Amino acid sequence: MFRHFIRLQWKSFFRAASYKTNLAFRILMIFGALYFVAVFLALGVGSFYIIKDAGIADPLQWVNRYMIYYLAGDLYVRYMLQRMPVMNIRPMLYLPFKKNDIVYFSLAKTVTSFFNWTHAFFFLPFTIVLWKEGYSLNGLIGWHMGLMALFYCNNFINILANNKDKLFYSLLGLLAVFGLSQYYGWFDVTLYSVEIFNMFYTKPATAIISWIVLALVVWMAARYIKNRMYLDGGLQIKREIAKSEDFEWLNRLGNLGSFLKNDIKLIKRNKRSRTTVIMSGLFLFYGLLFFPGAIDSYEHPAWNIFAGIFVSGGFLFSFGQFVPSWDSAYYPLIMSQNIRYREYILSKWYLVIFATALSAVLGLFYLYFGWEAYLAVLVGAIYNMGVNSHLVLWGGAYIKTPIDLTSNRNVLGDKQAFNIKTLLLIIPKILLPMLIYGLGHYWINSMAGYTLVTIAGLMGFAFKNSVFKKIEAIYKKEKYKTIKAYQQKN
Repeated sequence: MFRHFIRLQWKSFFRAASYKTNLAFRILMIFGALYFVAVFLALGVGSFYIIKDAGIADPLQWVNRYMIYYLAGDLYVRYMLQRMPVMNIRPMLYLPFKKNDIVYFSLAKTVTSFFNWTHAFFFLPFTIVLWKEGYSLNGLIGWHMGLMALFYCNNFINILANNKDKLFYSLLGLLAVFGLSQYYGWFDVTLYSVEIFNMFYTKPATAIISWIVLALVVWMAARYIKNRMYLDGGLQIKREIAKSEDFEWLNRLGNLGSFLKNDIKLIKRNKRSRTTVIMSGLFLFYGLLFFPGAIDSYEHPAWNIFAGIFVSGGFLFSFGQFVPSWDSAYYPLIMSQNIRYREYILSKWYLVIFATALSAVLGLFYLYFGWEAYLAVLVGAIYNMGVNSHLVLWGGAYIKTPIDLTSNRNVLGDKQAFNIKTLLLIIPKILLPMLIYGLGHYWINSMAGYTLVTIAGLMGFAFKNSVFKKIEAIYKKEKYKTIKAYQQKN
């Protein structure tokens, strides 16, 4: 039966309208996975000697002390990026398949996830180095096996926590409180958590506890999925009574106002879009990695404009790159109406322009790091509004995967925003302003660099009509391919 399911998944992959995108994305994932494997291997081999030479503490004790944060970070990354078991369960329920077969095949697919086995490339060489340095082999085996079970526990906890935003963010907030308390010396949770991980080494038999917990979590995940495998229950799309909101003040804009009202309602009423807006707000703090000068590798002057673009472009990149996928549920209906494509695209443009301008205002706190820090944010906002706003709409024409507005999975982006054409558009979005700034900075001074980037942004406004004609033509050319792709649910 599992072989039959695998064959169905294989056909689903090759017959999808986004097959080329999927294939290119898988190839990119392979290179990305190889990069992380190399990084983890280097850290696994070198961490022992780095910690020992620094004289911080015993390497094993130091790793165990901060393991609670490592596990929490792993769970957070999984929640935001890891895809849930991918199967078209609804069609399966009409066929003579046992529910248990469907459930356990879905769970088995997650076991092979990159988020599970990638940890071994750090902990396995780290364990070998510890053994060579004289640590107990039995203790290291127990420690290693106990940790691996905990990482797989994260895998299935992620399934149980799927779409439980309040619970997840509450736990994340609690962990943040622990981190701040430790930083300021109020309370150190690691003094207690380290004893748990030390126990795996000092008493190797206790690693069995982790595997018992893992078996319990697997059983809970299987039961969780099975109890929701009903067309009239767990798999039914939740419907809520929506409040009527007219936004009459937008009526003066005609059809453009109608599109803007639709976008505002979409953001307010749907989980995926609301979460995207919240996550885009986090981009405001991205500059804290660059402007304080805490990280030496970010001291290069061009990194300031890079930070400025991301600080002001959170909504632009997280929401704008998914146009028109936000409307995928009713895109065929929109295209059947007597509307102008220009008005549809303009409504999205005005939305990202307003959000970018608002981000620039909210970024005023960067004045604390000096006027040049905020100047980078302001100049980045001008470039985003004048140039990048056009580029994200242009790239959106090539996105062929619908968005599930009821789920916040992959809110930071996934293959829905990837193909070769959108990848090439990264160059003028990010690398070009850094290059322009660098030319002005090294030939004259930093003000000249900021001036050149500002001029590039203003030129985007000057040639807006010409650019929109080209974008409109691309959307019309891709219209029927997009409609066909949105009709596929796999």
